[in-house]
Amino acid sequence: MRHRYSILFFPLHVIVDFLSLNMAFVGAYAIKFHSIEAVSYPPYASLLGLFNLVWLLEILVIKPYIYPRQLFKADHLIKKLLILMAIHIAVISVYWVAVKGYYYSREHLLITYALFTSLAVAFRIGSLVFLREYRARGYNNRRYVIVGYGKLAASIQSFYDTHPEMGFHFYGYFDQPSTENHGILKGNYDDLSGYIEKEGIDCVYCCMPYIDNGRLRVIVEDAEVVDYQVKLLVDFRGFLARGASVEYHDFLPVLNLSSQMLADFQVNTLKRSFDFIFSAAALGLGMPFFLIIAAITRITSSGPIFYAQERIGREGRPFKIYKFRSMYVDSEKSGPVLSGGLLDDRITPWGRFMRQTRLDEMPQFYNVLIGDMSVVGPRPERQYFIDQIVEIAPEYRSLLKVKPGITSIGQIKYGYAANIDEMVQRLRYDLLYPRRRSFLFDMWIIAQTLRVMAQGRGK
Repeated sequence: MRHRYSILFFPLHVIVDFLSLNMAFVGAYAIKFHSIEAVSYPPYASLLGLFNLVWLLEILVIKPYIYPRQLFKADHLIKKLLILMAIHIAVISVYWVAVKGYYYSREHLLITYALFTSLAVAFRIGSLVFLREYRARGYNNRRYVIVGYGKLAASIQSFYDTHPEMGFHFYGYFDQPSTENHGILKGNYDDLSGYIEKEGIDCVYCCMPYIDNGRLRVIVEDAEVVDYQVKLLVDFRGFLARGASVEYHDFLPVLNLSSQMLADFQVNTLKRSFDFIFSAAALGLGMPFFLIIAAITRITSSGPIFYAQERIGREGRPFKIYKFRSMYVDSEKSGPVLSGGLLDDRITPWGRFMRQTRLDEMPQFYNVLIGDMSVVGPRPERQYFIDQIVEIAPEYRSLLKVKPGITSIGQIKYGYAANIDEMVQRLRYDLLYPRRRSFLFDMWIIAQTLRVMAQGRGK
Protein backbone atom coordinates (compact mmCIF):
# COMPACT_ATOMS: atom_id res chain seq x y z
CA MET A 1 0.00 0.00 0.00
CA ARG A 2 1.32 3.41 -0.92
CA HIS A 3 -0.63 5.44 1.72
CA ARG A 4 -0.34 8.90 0.21
CA TYR A 5 -0.91 11.15 3.22
CA SER A 6 1.88 13.66 2.58
CA ILE A 7 -0.69 16.22 1.47
CA LEU A 8 -2.00 16.27 5.04
CA PHE A 9 1.39 17.23 6.45
CA PHE A 10 1.13 20.86 5.33
CA PRO A 11 -2.16 21.73 7.12
CA LEU A 12 -1.13 19.63 10.13
CA HIS A 13 2.16 21.54 10.34
CA VAL A 14 0.34 24.89 10.13
CA ILE A 15 -2.21 23.92 12.79
CA VAL A 16 0.40 22.56 15.21
CA ASP A 17 2.58 25.66 14.86
CA PHE A 18 -0.38 27.98 15.54
CA LEU A 19 -1.40 25.89 18.55
CA SER A 20 2.19 25.91 19.80
CA LEU A 21 2.43 29.68 19.36
CA ASN A 22 -0.77 30.37 21.29
CA MET A 23 -0.01 27.80 23.99
CA ALA A 24 3.44 29.32 24.43
CA PHE A 25 1.99 32.84 24.71
CA VAL A 26 -0.65 31.84 27.28
CA GLY A 27 1.74 29.52 29.13
CA ALA A 28 4.34 32.28 29.41
CA TYR A 29 1.66 34.64 30.75
CA ALA A 30 0.73 32.08 33.39
CA ILE A 31 4.37 31.58 34.38
CA LYS A 32 4.98 35.31 34.62
CA PHE A 33 1.74 36.50 36.23
CA HIS A 34 0.45 33.24 37.80
CA SER A 35 -2.91 33.67 36.06
CA ILE A 36 -4.38 33.57 32.55
CA GLU A 37 -7.59 35.55 33.07
CA ALA A 38 -6.27 38.90 31.86
CA VAL A 39 -4.57 37.48 28.77
CA SER A 40 -7.84 37.78 26.83
CA TYR A 41 -8.05 41.52 27.52
CA PRO A 42 -5.99 44.45 26.19
CA PRO A 43 -3.14 45.03 25.89
CA TYR A 44 -2.07 41.36 25.76
CA ALA A 45 -5.05 40.27 23.64
CA SER A 46 -3.96 42.64 20.85
CA LEU A 47 -0.38 41.43 21.17
CA LEU A 48 -1.55 37.81 20.86
CA GLY A 49 -3.51 38.74 17.75
CA LEU A 50 -0.42 40.38 16.28
CA PHE A 51 1.63 37.26 17.08
CA ASN A 52 -0.78 35.14 15.03
CA LEU A 53 -1.06 37.66 12.19
CA VAL A 54 2.72 37.96 11.76
CA TRP A 55 3.11 34.17 11.77
CA LEU A 56 0.34 33.83 9.17
CA LEU A 57 1.99 36.41 6.89
CA GLU A 58 5.31 34.59 7.19
CA ILE A 59 3.65 31.34 6.10
CA LEU A 60 2.00 33.01 3.10
CA VAL A 61 5.14 34.84 1.96
CA ILE A 62 7.98 32.45 2.81
CA LYS A 63 6.07 29.13 2.39
CA PRO A 64 8.25 27.41 4.99
CA TYR A 65 6.47 24.05 4.91
CA ILE A 66 7.15 23.23 1.27
CA TYR A 67 10.29 21.18 0.69
CA PRO A 68 11.24 17.95 -1.12
CA ARG A 69 11.80 14.71 0.73
CA GLN A 70 15.56 14.99 0.24
CA LEU A 71 15.54 18.10 2.46
CA PHE A 72 13.32 16.60 5.14
CA LYS A 73 16.14 16.56 7.68
CA ALA A 74 16.47 17.86 11.22
CA ASP A 75 19.02 20.56 10.42
CA HIS A 76 16.99 21.89 7.49
CA LEU A 77 13.72 21.93 9.46
CA ILE A 78 15.24 23.65 12.47
CA LYS A 79 17.11 26.16 10.31
CA LYS A 80 13.85 27.21 8.64
CA LEU A 81 12.16 27.47 12.04
CA LEU A 82 14.92 29.70 13.40
CA ILE A 83 14.66 31.98 10.35
CA LEU A 84 10.90 32.32 10.93
CA MET A 85 11.51 32.99 14.62
CA ALA A 86 14.10 35.69 13.86
CA ILE A 87 11.73 37.49 11.48
CA HIS A 88 8.86 37.19 13.96
CA ILE A 89 10.94 38.62 16.81
CA ALA A 90 12.13 41.48 14.59
CA VAL A 91 8.57 42.46 13.59
CA ILE A 92 7.30 42.28 17.16
CA SER A 93 10.26 44.39 18.32
CA VAL A 94 9.51 47.06 15.71
CA TYR A 95 5.85 47.10 16.81
CA TRP A 96 6.88 47.36 20.46
CA VAL A 97 9.06 50.40 19.75
CA ALA A 98 6.50 51.99 17.39
CA VAL A 99 3.62 51.89 19.91
CA LYS A 100 5.94 52.46 22.88
CA GLY A 101 4.63 49.28 24.43
CA TYR A 102 7.01 49.29 27.35
CA TYR A 103 4.15 48.04 29.51
CA TYR A 104 4.60 44.60 27.92
CA SER A 105 6.72 42.29 30.02
CA ARG A 106 10.01 41.47 28.35
CA GLU A 107 10.27 38.40 30.54
CA HIS A 108 6.90 37.23 29.20
CA LEU A 109 8.09 37.66 25.61
CA LEU A 110 11.32 35.81 26.33
CA ILE A 111 9.47 32.87 27.92
CA THR A 112 6.96 32.85 25.03
CA TYR A 113 9.65 32.45 22.40
CA ALA A 114 11.53 29.87 24.49
CA LEU A 115 8.37 27.76 24.91
CA PHE A 116 7.35 28.14 21.27
CA THR A 117 10.79 27.14 20.05
CA SER A 118 10.78 24.08 22.30
CA LEU A 119 7.32 22.96 21.15
CA ALA A 120 8.04 23.61 17.45
CA VAL A 121 11.37 21.79 17.54
CA ALA A 122 9.80 18.85 19.40
CA PHE A 123 7.05 18.58 16.77
CA ARG A 124 9.54 18.69 13.90
CA ILE A 125 11.84 16.09 15.41
CA GLY A 126 8.84 13.89 16.25
CA SER A 127 7.47 14.22 12.71
CA LEU A 128 10.86 13.41 11.26
CA VAL A 129 11.26 10.26 13.36
CA PHE A 130 7.71 9.11 12.64
CA LEU A 131 7.86 9.67 8.88
CA ARG A 132 11.25 8.02 8.54
CA GLU A 133 10.04 4.94 10.36
CA TYR A 134 6.75 4.97 8.46
CA ARG A 135 8.48 5.20 5.09
CA ALA A 136 11.13 2.66 6.02
CA ARG A 137 8.28 0.18 6.60
CA GLY A 138 7.09 0.68 3.01
CA TYR A 139 4.31 3.23 3.45
CA ASN A 140 3.94 6.70 1.95
CA ASN A 141 6.40 5.75 -0.78
CA ARG A 142 7.25 7.17 -4.18
CA ARG A 143 7.84 4.86 -7.11
CA TYR A 144 10.57 5.71 -9.56
CA VAL A 145 12.26 4.32 -12.67
CA ILE A 146 15.54 5.26 -14.29
CA VAL A 147 15.88 5.81 -18.02
CA GLY A 148 19.38 5.07 -19.29
CA TYR A 149 21.63 2.52 -17.64
CA GLY A 150 25.21 3.28 -16.50
CA LYS A 151 27.31 4.30 -13.52
CA LEU A 152 25.35 7.51 -12.96
CA ALA A 153 22.06 5.60 -13.01
CA ALA A 154 23.38 3.04 -10.55
CA SER A 155 24.51 5.82 -8.19
CA ILE A 156 21.00 7.29 -7.80
CA GLN A 157 19.58 3.82 -7.13
CA SER A 158 22.31 3.22 -4.54
CA PHE A 159 21.50 6.54 -2.88
CA TYR A 160 17.84 5.69 -2.33
CA ASP A 161 18.64 2.11 -1.33
CA THR A 162 20.81 3.42 1.50
CA HIS A 163 18.14 5.98 2.54
CA PRO A 164 14.90 3.98 2.88
CA GLU A 165 13.51 6.69 5.17
CA MET A 166 12.95 8.86 2.08
CA GLY A 167 10.41 6.35 0.82
CA PHE A 168 11.61 6.00 -2.79
CA HIS A 169 11.06 2.52 -4.24
CA PHE A 170 12.94 1.48 -7.37
CA TYR A 171 10.87 -0.10 -10.18
CA GLY A 172 13.50 -0.73 -12.85
CA TYR A 173 15.80 0.54 -15.60
CA PHE A 174 14.67 1.39 -19.14
CA ASP A 175 17.13 1.62 -22.01
CA GLN A 176 17.96 0.18 -25.41
CA PRO A 177 19.14 -3.45 -24.89
CA SER A 178 22.89 -4.07 -25.13
CA THR A 179 25.50 -6.50 -23.85
CA GLU A 180 26.23 -4.14 -20.95
CA ASN A 181 22.66 -4.07 -19.61
CA HIS A 182 21.57 -7.58 -20.58
CA GLY A 183 19.29 -9.05 -17.92
CA ILE A 184 19.12 -5.77 -15.99
CA LEU A 185 16.45 -3.78 -17.87
CA LYS A 186 12.76 -3.78 -17.07
CA GLY A 187 12.12 -2.78 -20.67
CA ASN A 188 13.15 -0.54 -23.56
CA TYR A 189 12.04 3.00 -24.41
CA ASP A 190 8.87 1.77 -26.13
CA ASP A 191 7.77 -0.07 -22.97
CA LEU A 192 8.23 2.93 -20.69
CA SER A 193 4.95 4.78 -21.17
CA GLY A 194 2.73 1.73 -20.59
CA TYR A 195 4.74 0.65 -17.57
CA ILE A 196 4.41 4.09 -15.96
CA GLU A 197 0.62 3.99 -16.25
CA LYS A 198 0.34 0.36 -15.16
CA GLU A 199 2.52 0.67 -12.04
CA GLY A 200 1.60 4.23 -11.09
CA ILE A 201 5.17 5.54 -11.36
CA ASP A 202 5.65 8.89 -9.62
CA CYS A 203 9.09 9.90 -10.85
CA VAL A 204 11.25 9.20 -13.90
CA TYR A 205 14.99 9.86 -13.62
CA CYS A 206 16.58 10.52 -17.01
CA CYS A 207 20.36 10.14 -17.25
CA MET A 208 21.72 12.57 -19.84
CA PRO A 209 24.80 10.58 -20.79
CA TYR A 210 22.61 7.70 -21.95
CA ILE A 211 19.49 9.31 -23.44
CA ASP A 212 19.11 11.61 -26.44
CA ASN A 213 17.08 14.82 -26.53
CA GLY A 214 14.35 13.32 -28.68
CA ARG A 215 13.56 10.56 -26.20
CA LEU A 216 13.72 13.04 -23.34
CA ARG A 217 11.22 15.35 -25.03
CA VAL A 218 8.70 12.51 -25.39
CA ILE A 219 9.05 11.60 -21.71
CA VAL A 220 8.51 15.22 -20.64
CA GLU A 221 5.43 15.61 -22.86
CA ASP A 222 3.90 12.37 -21.52
CA ALA A 223 4.45 13.60 -17.94
CA GLU A 224 1.87 16.36 -18.50
CA VAL A 225 -0.75 13.77 -19.44
CA VAL A 226 0.03 10.88 -17.09
CA ASP A 227 1.06 13.12 -14.15
CA TYR A 228 4.54 12.05 -13.08
CA GLN A 229 7.73 13.97 -12.34
CA VAL A 230 10.72 14.04 -14.66
CA LYS A 231 14.14 14.60 -13.11
CA LEU A 232 17.31 15.06 -15.11
CA LEU A 233 20.59 13.52 -13.99
CA VAL A 234 23.77 15.10 -15.36
CA ASP A 235 27.14 14.03 -13.97
CA PHE A 236 28.76 17.34 -12.90
CA ARG A 237 30.50 15.82 -9.88
CA GLY A 238 34.02 16.15 -11.27
CA PHE A 239 33.43 19.79 -12.21
CA LEU A 240 31.56 20.89 -9.09
CA ALA A 241 34.35 19.54 -6.91
CA ARG A 242 36.59 22.16 -8.54
CA GLY A 243 34.23 25.02 -7.69
CA ALA A 244 32.10 25.27 -10.84
CA SER A 245 29.04 27.50 -10.75
CA VAL A 246 25.84 28.11 -12.72
CA GLU A 247 25.29 31.40 -14.55
CA TYR A 248 21.99 32.44 -16.12
CA HIS A 249 21.93 34.21 -19.50
CA ASP A 250 18.28 35.29 -19.42
CA PHE A 251 16.50 31.93 -19.06
CA LEU A 252 19.47 29.83 -20.28
CA PRO A 253 21.59 28.16 -17.55
CA VAL A 254 25.32 28.04 -18.31
CA LEU A 255 27.78 25.96 -16.29
CA ASN A 256 30.97 27.89 -15.53
CA LEU A 257 33.78 25.33 -15.20
CA SER A 258 36.42 27.84 -14.10
CA SER A 259 37.25 27.30 -10.46
CA GLN A 260 35.91 30.30 -8.57
CA MET A 261 37.69 29.20 -5.45
CA LEU A 262 41.12 29.37 -7.06
CA ALA A 263 40.40 32.70 -8.71
CA ASP A 264 38.83 34.30 -5.64
CA PHE A 265 40.41 37.74 -5.37
CA GLN A 266 39.94 38.17 -1.65
CA VAL A 267 41.49 34.80 -0.80
CA ASN A 268 44.48 35.39 -3.06
CA THR A 269 45.02 38.93 -1.82
CA LEU A 270 44.87 37.93 1.85
CA LYS A 271 47.13 34.93 1.24
CA ARG A 272 49.76 36.94 -0.64
CA SER A 273 49.75 39.67 2.04
CA PHE A 274 50.24 37.08 4.75
CA ASP A 275 52.99 35.33 2.75
CA PHE A 276 54.91 38.56 2.27
CA ILE A 277 54.69 39.66 5.91
CA PHE A 278 55.37 36.19 7.32
CA SER A 279 58.37 35.47 5.06
CA ALA A 280 59.89 38.92 5.62
CA ALA A 281 59.55 38.45 9.38
CA ALA A 282 61.00 34.92 9.21
CA LEU A 283 64.00 36.07 7.18
CA GLY A 284 64.62 39.13 9.32
CA LEU A 285 64.15 37.63 12.78
CA GLY A 286 65.70 34.29 11.85
CA MET A 287 68.84 35.69 10.20
CA PRO A 288 71.18 34.95 13.17
CA PHE A 289 69.82 31.42 13.35
CA PHE A 290 70.21 30.97 9.58
CA LEU A 291 73.86 32.07 9.82
CA ILE A 292 74.50 29.34 12.41
CA ILE A 293 72.86 26.71 10.15
CA ALA A 294 74.93 27.96 7.21
CA ALA A 295 78.15 27.72 9.22
CA ILE A 296 77.42 24.16 10.39
CA THR A 297 76.52 23.14 6.83
CA ARG A 298 79.85 24.47 5.55
CA ILE A 299 81.88 22.89 8.39
CA THR A 300 80.28 19.41 8.31
CA SER A 301 80.76 18.73 4.57
CA SER A 302 82.53 20.29 1.63
CA GLY A 303 80.47 22.15 -0.94
CA PRO A 304 78.16 25.16 -1.18
CA ILE A 305 75.87 26.16 1.67
CA PHE A 306 72.78 26.50 -0.48
CA TYR A 307 71.33 24.12 -3.02
CA ALA A 308 69.32 25.47 -5.98
CA GLN A 309 67.12 23.31 -8.19
CA GLU A 310 64.53 23.96 -10.88
CA ARG A 311 60.96 23.17 -9.86
CA ILE A 312 57.59 23.67 -11.52
CA GLY A 313 55.31 26.28 -10.00
CA ARG A 314 51.84 27.64 -10.60
CA GLU A 315 50.49 27.20 -14.14
CA GLY A 316 53.56 25.12 -15.00
CA ARG A 317 56.05 27.98 -14.71
CA PRO A 318 59.59 26.85 -13.74
CA PHE A 319 61.51 28.59 -10.95
CA LYS A 320 64.60 28.03 -8.81
CA ILE A 321 63.95 26.65 -5.34
CA TYR A 322 66.54 27.21 -2.60
CA LYS A 323 67.47 24.96 0.34
CA PHE A 324 70.28 24.47 2.77
CA ARG A 325 72.33 21.68 1.20
CA SER A 326 71.59 18.38 2.96
CA MET A 327 73.39 15.99 0.54
CA TYR A 328 76.95 15.51 -0.54
CA VAL A 329 78.04 17.31 -3.72
CA ASP A 330 77.28 15.61 -7.07
CA SER A 331 74.65 13.30 -5.56
CA GLU A 332 72.69 13.42 -8.82
CA LYS A 333 75.51 13.41 -11.34
CA SER A 334 73.91 10.38 -13.03
CA GLY A 335 70.49 12.05 -13.40
CA PRO A 336 67.42 12.95 -11.27
CA VAL A 337 67.02 10.59 -8.33
CA LEU A 338 64.58 10.86 -5.44
CA SER A 339 65.88 10.74 -1.90
CA GLY A 340 65.67 7.28 -0.39
CA GLY A 341 64.52 8.68 2.95
CA LEU A 342 66.63 9.53 5.98
CA LEU A 343 68.71 6.35 5.46
CA ASP A 344 69.86 7.53 2.02
CA ASP A 345 73.69 7.46 2.16
CA ARG A 346 73.84 10.58 -0.04
CA ILE A 347 72.49 12.64 2.89
CA THR A 348 75.07 14.12 5.23
CA PRO A 349 74.70 13.53 9.02
CA TRP A 350 73.90 17.22 9.53
CA GLY A 351 71.57 17.09 6.50
CA ARG A 352 69.69 14.22 8.11
CA PHE A 353 69.04 16.37 11.18
CA MET A 354 67.94 19.31 9.03
CA ARG A 355 65.48 17.11 7.14
CA GLN A 356 64.02 15.72 10.36
CA THR A 357 63.42 19.24 11.66
CA ARG A 358 62.64 20.79 8.22
CA LEU A 359 65.46 23.32 8.70
CA ASP A 360 66.74 22.66 5.17
CA GLU A 361 63.56 24.32 3.83
CA MET A 362 64.14 27.66 5.57
CA PRO A 363 65.78 29.47 2.58
CA GLN A 364 62.52 29.00 0.69
CA PHE A 365 61.13 31.97 2.58
CA TYR A 366 63.10 33.91 -0.04
CA ASN A 367 61.07 32.10 -2.74
CA VAL A 368 57.93 33.15 -0.89
CA LEU A 369 59.09 36.75 -0.59
CA ILE A 370 59.66 37.10 -4.35
CA GLY A 371 56.35 35.38 -5.18
CA ASP A 372 57.48 32.02 -6.58
CA MET A 373 56.00 30.12 -3.65
CA SER A 374 53.57 30.46 -0.75
CA VAL A 375 54.08 29.54 2.89
CA VAL A 376 51.36 26.88 2.56
CA GLY A 377 50.70 24.94 -0.63
CA PRO A 378 51.46 21.63 -2.34
CA ARG A 379 55.16 20.87 -2.61
CA PRO A 380 56.66 21.74 -6.02
CA GLU A 381 58.25 18.93 -8.06
CA ARG A 382 60.62 18.64 -10.98
CA GLN A 383 59.18 18.21 -14.47
CA TYR A 384 60.95 14.83 -14.77
CA PHE A 385 58.90 13.43 -11.87
CA ILE A 386 55.70 15.31 -12.72
CA ASP A 387 55.55 13.51 -16.06
CA GLN A 388 55.71 10.17 -14.25
CA ILE A 389 53.18 11.16 -11.60
CA VAL A 390 50.63 12.34 -14.19
CA GLU A 391 50.74 8.95 -15.91
CA ILE A 392 49.57 7.31 -12.67
CA ALA A 393 47.47 10.16 -11.20
CA PRO A 394 46.27 12.68 -13.85
CA GLU A 395 44.54 14.68 -11.10
CA TYR A 396 47.99 16.02 -10.13
CA ARG A 397 47.50 18.70 -12.79
CA SER A 398 44.92 20.40 -10.54
CA LEU A 399 47.70 21.18 -8.03
CA LEU A 400 49.42 23.32 -10.65
CA LYS A 401 46.53 25.79 -10.36
CA VAL A 402 47.70 26.91 -6.93
CA LYS A 403 51.05 28.33 -5.89
CA PRO A 404 53.40 25.70 -4.39
CA GLY A 405 54.35 26.03 -0.74
CA ILE A 406 57.04 25.40 1.84
CA THR A 407 54.73 23.15 3.81
CA SER A 408 51.60 21.21 2.94
CA ILE A 409 49.20 18.58 4.21
CA GLY A 410 51.29 15.97 2.42
CA GLN A 411 54.47 17.14 4.15
CA ILE A 412 52.77 16.92 7.55
CA LYS A 413 50.99 13.61 7.07
CA TYR A 414 53.51 11.86 4.83
CA GLY A 415 56.83 13.69 4.53
CA TYR A 416 59.52 13.23 1.90
CA ALA A 417 58.80 10.70 -0.86
CA ALA A 418 61.45 8.13 -1.83
CA ASN A 419 59.83 6.98 -5.11
CA ILE A 420 57.00 7.74 -7.53
CA ASP A 421 54.51 5.54 -5.69
CA GLU A 422 55.16 7.41 -2.46
CA MET A 423 54.83 10.72 -4.29
CA VAL A 424 51.40 9.61 -5.50
CA GLN A 425 50.42 8.60 -1.96
CA ARG A 426 51.49 12.02 -0.67
CA LEU A 427 49.51 13.55 -3.52
CA ARG A 428 46.27 12.18 -2.02
CA TYR A 429 46.76 14.49 0.94
CA ASP A 430 47.80 17.53 -1.09
CA LEU A 431 44.73 17.22 -3.33
CA LEU A 432 42.62 18.21 -0.31
CA TYR A 433 44.22 21.65 -0.20
CA PRO A 434 42.74 23.43 -3.29
CA ARG A 435 39.22 22.47 -2.19
CA ARG A 436 39.62 23.51 1.46
CA ARG A 437 41.95 26.46 1.06
CA SER A 438 41.31 29.25 3.53
CA PHE A 439 43.29 31.48 5.87
CA LEU A 440 42.31 29.44 8.95
CA PHE A 441 43.24 26.19 7.22
CA ASP A 442 46.66 27.66 6.37
CA MET A 443 47.13 28.58 10.03
CA TRP A 444 46.32 25.02 11.05
CA ILE A 445 48.87 23.59 8.59
CA ILE A 446 51.55 26.00 9.83
CA ALA A 447 50.82 25.03 13.45
CA GLN A 448 51.08 21.33 12.57
CA THR A 449 54.35 21.97 10.74
CA LEU A 450 55.85 23.69 13.79
CA ARG A 451 54.82 20.68 15.87
CA VAL A 452 56.58 18.32 13.44
CA MET A 453 59.71 20.51 13.52
CA ALA A 454 59.75 20.66 17.32
CA GLN A 455 59.34 16.90 17.62
CA GLY A 456 61.88 16.17 14.85
CA ARG A 457 59.41 13.82 13.16
CA GLY A 458 60.06 14.86 9.56
CA LYS A 459 60.96 11.95 7.29
